[in-house]
Amino acid sequence: MRERRVHHRHRLRLRGFGYLRHLGPGLITGAADDDPSGIATYSQVGAAFGFGLLWTTLVSLPLATAVQETAARLGLVSGKGLATLIKERFPRGVVYLAVMLVTAANVFNIGADLGSMAAAARLLVPVPHAPLVLAMTAVILGLEIWLSYHQYARILRWLTVSLMSYLGVLLIQKVEWSRVLTGLLVPRIHGSRDELLALIAVFGTTISPYLFFWQASEEVEERIERHESGPVTGRHLRAMRIDVMAGMASGVGAMFAIMVASAATLGAHGVTDIQTADQAALALRPLAGPLAELLFAVGILGTGLLAVPVLAGSTAYALAEAFGWREGLSRKPAEAKGFYAALAVAMLLGVTLGFAGIPPIKALYYSAVLNGVAAPPILLLMLLLSRSLGRAGGDAGARLSDWLVGTCVLVMGALPIAYLLG
Repeated sequence: MRERRVHHRHRLRLRGFGYLRHLGPGLITGAADDDPSGIATYSQVGAAFGFGLLWTTLVSLPLATAVQETAARLGLVSGKGLATLIKERFPRGVVYLAVMLVTAANVFNIGADLGSMAAAARLLVPVPHAPLVLAMTAVILGLEIWLSYHQYARILRWLTVSLMSYLGVLLIQKVEWSRVLTGLLVPRIHGSRDELLALIAVFGTTISPYLFFWQASEEVEERIERHESGPVTGRHLRAMRIDVMAGMASGVGAMFAIMVASAATLGAHGVTDIQTADQAALALRPLAGPLAELLFAVGILGTGLLAVPVLAGSTAYALAEAFGWREGLSRKPAEAKGFYAALAVAMLLGVTLGFAGIPPIKALYYSAVLNGVAAPPILLLMLLLSRSLGRAGGDAGARLSDWLVGTCVLVMGALPIAYLLG
């Protein structure tokens, strides 16, 4: 009798040695969440507001986890990407709007990430900005097109260690932990426009639309790549949730470390408006001293190499699913021409925006704000999809995720309105 294959068999063995090796798209998504935009946003918020907005880490963790769990569950249960599901369940104009939102946010984010990566690299080598941006774009595009999915995923997993440097700062720098605890446990919102914009940016970079599309599509991608089939059981859902929770916990943990480190170093010394890469690098000076710029550059370059392919890939998945093209990083370029063309065009458009003249660190902050504005409509669609087809037999975890995603829609939808109303 032929053995029945199951979904994501490798995630059913998550204990003991080799834990990181067994984790799947959830860990990669969590690490990509702390892209250069995240580093810049958390650094800016920590410098400008001190420990006052640390409570957003506690709020972000369950919300971000629920959102990514919903995206993963939709892909795992249906075997389809998010854009495909939207196209099947809603009028055609809705999927076009969703894809337009994620594409616009992604392209701007790609440009900001590439610009910041070049700015960080220039802290180490005096190479002109334009050749650096073009070279990085060519390298990332080549890796994403010519490496197989499994090779690429292995590289992405290990790039996550670059964020450990901010944890090192917390061990060395004198930090007023009583104030940290107060900022973490006592939410305070004064309602100023700068603070509201900071909240939009924080939630936008932590709960970004590109992560939704990537997570759902990579669940499908892993299923295809590993030739897995069969019904989705509670055991499979639990394994997926461990993967997602591990990824988002690592991402939000890095968020906390960056905000505290920036508040204790930059903010404490009067640097409240970060304009350049060398200013942002000052947060690492207590740990690295004169090597702070090197450590910051490695962090930006590592997370950029992780995040830019995810941004471009999620754009390609969304467009391919919306227009019915063959898709997938597991396919060769000749087998999915539209998918890879969309990926390349997203990168090239991002490069063009990278030369728009916006200071790289500020561009990262603005891209986080744009993601914060684009996320609520897509989250609402995900919630409706989850309630109609993604609960997998009334699963209790799905009901909890639905409730948290609904809360996320309200919070992230209200913030831009509050900002506009002043």
